[in-house]
Amino acid sequence: MSSRPAAEIQLTIDGRPISVPVGTTIFDAARVNGIPIPTLCHQQNENPVGVCRVCVVDIGQRVYAASCIRQCESGMTVKTATDQVHAARNTLVELLMSDHPAPCARQQQSGDCELERLAGAAGIKESRFPHRTTPRGKDDSSAVIAVDHEACILCDRCIRGCDDIRDNWVLARRGKGYQAGIAFDNNLPMSESSCVSCGECMVSCPTGALTNKRVVGTQLGEGDVLDPSELLGLPIFQKKRHFKAGEIVCREGEFGSTAFYILEGQAEVFLASPIAHVKTEGSSKGFFSKLQSLLAPREGDRRSEESDRPFIPIDASVDLPYDSPIAELNPGDMFGEMTCMSYYPRSATVRARTDCVMLEMLRNVLDILQRNKTFRAQLERNYRARALDSHLRSVPVFKSLTQDFIDHLRDRVELLRFNPGQVICRQGDPADSFYLVRIGFVKVSEQRPGGELVLAYLARGGYFGEIALLSGSPRSATCTALDHVEVVRIVGEDFQLMLDRFPEVRQKLEAIAQERIKENLRHTVQTQNVPVDQFLAQGLMEAQSLLVLDLEKCTRCDQCVRACADAHEGVSRLVREGLRFDKYLVATSCRQCRDPLCMVGCPVGSIRRRNTLEVIIEDWCIGCGLCATNCPYGNINLHPFPAELDDPSHPGQTIAGVRVKATSCDLCHDHAEPSCVYACPHDAAHRVNPPEFFAGMLAQPAPRTDGS
Repeated sequence: MSSRPAAEIQLTIDGRPISVPVGTTIFDAARVNGIPIPTLCHQQNENPVGVCRVCVVDIGQRVYAASCIRQCESGMTVKTATDQVHAARNTLVELLMSDHPAPCARQQQSGDCELERLAGAAGIKESRFPHRTTPRGKDDSSAVIAVDHEACILCDRCIRGCDDIRDNWVLARRGKGYQAGIAFDNNLPMSESSCVSCGECMVSCPTGALTNKRVVGTQLGEGDVLDPSELLGLPIFQKKRHFKAGEIVCREGEFGSTAFYILEGQAEVFLASPIAHVKTEGSSKGFFSKLQSLLAPREGDRRSEESDRPFIPIDASVDLPYDSPIAELNPGDMFGEMTCMSYYPRSATVRARTDCVMLEMLRNVLDILQRNKTFRAQLERNYRARALDSHLRSVPVFKSLTQDFIDHLRDRVELLRFNPGQVICRQGDPADSFYLVRIGFVKVSEQRPGGELVLAYLARGGYFGEIALLSGSPRSATCTALDHVEVVRIVGEDFQLMLDRFPEVRQKLEAIAQERIKENLRHTVQTQNVPVDQFLAQGLMEAQSLLVLDLEKCTRCDQCVRACADAHEGVSRLVREGLRFDKYLVATSCRQCRDPLCMVGCPVGSIRRRNTLEVIIEDWCIGCGLCATNCPYGNINLHPFPAELDDPSHPGQTIAGVRVKATSCDLCHDHAEPSCVYACPHDAAHRVNPPEFFAGMLAQPAPRTDGS
């Protein structure tokens, strides 16, 4: 079956024949084929609005079209780089520059004002057009964000950041014509509005209209090595954090919004939670014997394809060895970057080994520093020197790589950053690179008849792109950044060199790829004849294993619920209520979802899915509870267990306490069938595969559905 969507159209862009799916904009069609088109109001992770018009192209009509909102048409001929198109774009940029103070605060601060960069590339030093006679002024009321309405180009990116991303609904347009501008609430000063100073508008702004007030006019050095004294001189870091030896900096599982950069001293990062998973065991006195939930160490049946994984991924510049989950952080190291950018729970506990001086950064400050070339270059050097080895070896298939080959890759790999929603590689595209996930979560999905199937969510230590490189075929899936993602890119030539020098790596990758392809094909065969549109709205198609109750046989005796509770120390993992389809009730119990939202955001990647698409929780779960929060069906619980905890009043000593681990329905894998099914006296309870079970019913006309 072809991996490319069926409905495609053919067009020509700059003389190149191009095939794209119906509904693709000219801007996206050009971008995915390596044809650059400038833009100011359209970011790749946003819905286009077409207000700046800088992306205009020639489509052979009377007027030029804004490529970000104009969809491709069959047989269309597009010209993006003619002299006339360049002249039109330059005029638009010059018009915008006529009302723009140059250099603006952003250009002075970091040199990356997007409007002034376009003007510089076009050779526009000053505008021929007159400046507006009525100045819009500045808003200096906020203690955090500097507002310069003169630098605003009305691109609306701040509005979309405030409304669509943060859901704060503070910013909007006001006025008409040349008096139009951006307003906070009902045109209030920023400090008097409902703004929460999250910084999203500032991060989204392409000019100096919205900047961090405390770093306006601040520059870092131009050298190759960042001098810590330069950071200490920044006003945003006037309050440094000092930690005494033995003091806890942050704890695993806690939610945070800051990242830490170590200036002086050493710290240790570790997992305080026991390395064990929740296992249910019972005696041999019969099927209904009471089972006990306990913590069990790593076992082969829990890990199958990852049984020899040597490292646990965390939100730091290092990974933790599985057998001894503790590592050292030194000056120049950063930790908490994913927590800061995406507000995920802390992935590990950090404790000062010696007296430490650290810089604690909010999201907007970290974003500004990451835009600085010197600061960014230092972080990348630290990664290449200290973390690349363990990152590669944290992937089981790469543990046989020799030190000399890793040294060969050290200066050849490329670190790439992607914003939420940005496509990293697209299904059907040619394959030229292999990727390792360093920060964030990547969604791997495949376009199937009836819609998109999510194959996996990849966190730090995950990888993608190998199937197409091994087979020489186009990309078999689309990989999209779910949040702020950073990946390590290995070009196809180096990937092929690795396969040639290390046959065991090729053998393992090919075996895993074949297993994934086989499972994907099996699920495709199951779903290709099912009219899924009739019950997609109920989410039934997202499940692989549903507990369904035949309401014509069910007497509401609750034996299924009692059996589940008896099997799990009195805590049932089954609720006899939920969606209905025809005469069947879909009870609330783990569905082994095809799109497992529970996996998104796990700070240590402990909830994962096997190649068989079975969702399991690994033994390094830290009990933060994010998976339970993310599960839309309420099917994950936190189970308490006695444990030794650090004594906060006596560093280095422990006290008795309680740790929690996430747990969900395990289908009673120790028994021939689930307890709830076995206990039903009326043959009303069944565990089913939705495509197989509902296929016959969906072929019948007009089944009745409701949402009781």
